[in-house]
Amino acid sequence: MIDLITTTVSLPFIAVLGLMLLPVVLGLVIWSIRSHRDPKLSIDCDRPVSELLPSLAGLSQGTVYEGNSVELFENGAFFEMMFDEIRAARASIHFETFLWKDGQLGQRLVEALIERRRAGVDVRVMVDGNGGKKMGDEARRRLREAGCRVVMHHPTKLRHIGVVNDRDHRKLVVIDGRVALVGGHCIVDSWLGNAENRERVRDLAVRLRGPVVHGVQSVFSENWVEDTGELFVGDAFFPRLEPCGGVSLHVASVKAEGSPPAVKILHHLAVCVAKRRIRIQNPYFLPDDEAIEALCKAVARGVDVRVMVPSTDASDMPLVQHAAHRNFDKLLEGGVRIFEYQTCLLHQKVMTVDGHWSAIGSSNFDDRSFETNDEITLSVCDETFATQLEEVFERDSRRCVGFKAETWAQRGVWPRCRDNVLHVFNEVL
Repeated sequence: MIDLITTTVSLPFIAVLGLMLLPVVLGLVIWSIRSHRDPKLSIDCDRPVSELLPSLAGLSQGTVYEGNSVELFENGAFFEMMFDEIRAARASIHFETFLWKDGQLGQRLVEALIERRRAGVDVRVMVDGNGGKKMGDEARRRLREAGCRVVMHHPTKLRHIGVVNDRDHRKLVVIDGRVALVGGHCIVDSWLGNAENRERVRDLAVRLRGPVVHGVQSVFSENWVEDTGELFVGDAFFPRLEPCGGVSLHVASVKAEGSPPAVKILHHLAVCVAKRRIRIQNPYFLPDDEAIEALCKAVARGVDVRVMVPSTDASDMPLVQHAAHRNFDKLLEGGVRIFEYQTCLLHQKVMTVDGHWSAIGSSNFDDRSFETNDEITLSVCDETFATQLEEVFERDSRRCVGFKAETWAQRGVWPRCRDNVLHVFNEVL
C-alpha cells in the first residue's frame, strides 16, 4: 500500500520536473548546434586577395568559374534589363525571390512570365513563404493557370514548423541556363525609379554570362528540389557554356550541416586578407564580435575601412538600425569609418577589397544572413568591376552623414540603453 501511494505521488512530480527541464534541454541543444556552426575563424596569410580566388572558393565550398562577363545595373534600370531577358527566353525561366508584393511591378512580371509560358517556355517561380505573403492570390492563380510552376518556400504551415526560421532570402533569375541575374532587387514597387526619394530603394544587381551561370542555376535547384522533388535536366537548363569574357567568379551559397555557412567564411576571409582598403555597403550591418575584431584589426594594419548603411529615418527597419548602433562605438574607436545614407533605403549588399575583389548578392552583414537564411553571394575577381563598385560608393557617400568616434561617444544614456535593448532583442530573433 505504501509503495502504491509513493508511485502515485511520484509520477506527477516527475512529469512536472520533466516539463521544467525541457526548456533547459532545448536551450542546450540549440546552443550546441549554433556553437558548432559558429567557431572562431582564424587565418594567417600575407598574400593579396587578387591571388586568393581559388582559396576563397575552396574554403567557401565553391568552384572558380573562368571566362565570364559581369554587367552592373542600378535601381530601376535593372528591371528593364530583366524584362528584356525574359522576353528573349526560348527554353526556360527560373525566378527566385524573397520579397514580392502585389503592385505595378508584380503585375508586369506576371504578364511577362505568362506570355513566355504560352510561347512554350518552361517557367518556374520560387518565392519565400514569408516574404511572399503579399504577393496576392490572384498573381499565383494566374501564373499556375497559365502553366507556370509556382512554389512558396516554407510557408506558415504545421508541417514546416521545424524550418519556420529558415527563409529563402535569395534574389536571382536564370534565363535558358545561359544568362543569370543576381542582386538585391525585390518585386516591390519601391524598387522602381532611381532612388530619388524616401519612397524608393537604392539597389544594385548584375547580369552574368559564361560558365558561372551553371553555378547560379545549381543554387536555384537547391530549394526547388527540396520543395518539389523535381530534378530538371538537359540543355534547356544546363547547356554547354563557352567563355564570353575575362572575369573569374565563384558562387557562395552552401550552408553545410554543422559547419559555418559559405557566405560567412567568404566575408570573413576577405576582411582578414585585405591590404589597402575595404568598402562595404549593406542595409543591415550587425557584425558579430568576431567580425568587429577583424575589421578593427584590418584598420590596425593600415587598411582604410569604410562602411555605408541607411540612416534610421530612411531604413525600412529602423529598430534594426538602432540595434546596429550598439556596435558603432567599437568600430569607430577601432578606426572604421561609418557613413549613413540619407536619401532612401540603401539596400545593396556589396563589399570590395583592395580594388581587385568584390562580393555582391543577397546577403546582409548579420548573423541571420550568415548563419540562417538561404543566400547567394558572388565572389568576383576583376579590377574593372571592383572599380565600378568603388565609384558607386564614392558617389553615394555624397548623400551620407559620417560619424566620428569622439562625437558618437557623447551620446546620451537613453540612446545607449535603447540600442543595447534592441540589439539583445535582435539577437534573440
